[in-house]
Amino acid sequence: MSLIVMKFGGSSVGTTERMQRVAQRIVENRDAGHQVVVVVSAMGDTTDDLIDQSKRLNSNPPAREMDMLLTTGEQISVALLSMTIHAMGRQAVSMTGWQAGIRTEPLHGKARITDIRPDRIHEALEAGGVVIVAGFQGMTEQGEITTLGRGGSDTTAVALAAAIKADVCEIFTDVDGIYSTDPRVVKNARKLPEISYDEMLELAHLGAAVLHPRAVEYAKHNNVKLVVRSSFTHNEGTTVKEEAVMEQGIVVRGIAFDKDVARISILGVEDVPGVLAGVFGALADGGIDVDMIVQSGVLDGKADFSFTVAGGDAEQAVSIIAGIRAEVPYRETTSETGLVKVSIVGAGMVSNPGVAARMFRAISDLGVSIKMVSTSEIKTSCVIAAEPLQEVVRALHTTYGLDTAEQVFVGGPSERR
Repeated sequence: MSLIVMKFGGSSVGTTERMQRVAQRIVENRDAGHQVVVVVSAMGDTTDDLIDQSKRLNSNPPAREMDMLLTTGEQISVALLSMTIHAMGRQAVSMTGWQAGIRTEPLHGKARITDIRPDRIHEALEAGGVVIVAGFQGMTEQGEITTLGRGGSDTTAVALAAAIKADVCEIFTDVDGIYSTDPRVVKNARKLPEISYDEMLELAHLGAAVLHPRAVEYAKHNNVKLVVRSSFTHNEGTTVKEEAVMEQGIVVRGIAFDKDVARISILGVEDVPGVLAGVFGALADGGIDVDMIVQSGVLDGKADFSFTVAGGDAEQAVSIIAGIRAEVPYRETTSETGLVKVSIVGAGMVSNPGVAARMFRAISDLGVSIKMVSTSEIKTSCVIAAEPLQEVVRALHTTYGLDTAEQVFVGGPSERR
């Protein structure tokens, strides 16, 4: 008998029919003799609807009250799913995140899990029931309800799997595994039978939306076996684990892209110690995440450097930089929005020279200019204009031999969280 954690996203439980199908899948595992803990997101567009309602009443609602509001979406899901399983003649109990023992730091909107006390979960499992936990939420030591931010239900599932020492954590989504790139862009994308934590973490950070980076980090740190599979079929999924078998001749494992990138340049900065610390310290204090950073050569004691941020943060980033001009003098700043980042990822890149050069050549052959480049041992990223993105992704997919003869069927809308 195994202990299994199953996570279902919003589209998987978006209608009563889908809720019943999910319940049947859970019951199949329970009837096979397994202990089952389920983590569920809010149904369909519930979260978006709640956000829209709040904005109509208050354009800037307090973060605490938003957490109080948004956690109700998952509570609806877990209660309905428990009722569905009861209707099938099986035992189930629904729990909020805090009832399941999830404790978080005191930060509304994007809290991190600090501890899990799963006593109630173990008691319910020992009683023979299925435990259904609301994802995306927890509670502080002071009793305040919090949410975990984007990808929070994935993180809930992996954290619970680690806390209860589950044999596997299955993430059910709208595609039947992890693909070499988004199958909506490349119809003959390759489904990967397995992938390493490090490769998956890079892909997740670089824009692949199948798993959230925080969930992958948690899985790697706690050695949680992850399987990503479809909630619409019983096809074998993709296993995420410490080391994955390399396919013969496949150096690049996947291609990811981020459609929301802005480049900001600071020109004519004094080349003295502390300049970069001053700029990026101020951005960090303002809650701005900086990605790629490139500094040019020094001329007459002055240097230029550029960096990328999320497109939605560009205006605030420019404002912050303007606010520190007295402390960090510069000639001018420029910003460019409407950019994208495309990246190749593969553990085999470190031992195969020329992989990045093939990427640059493939992009150049399409007549596309590369604005910025960033590399690590297992990835290379390029910032380009947004318009040719899909053409570039398809060209790179072919360049690295990732195409298959089969076309991928993608069912259902993308998962919310």
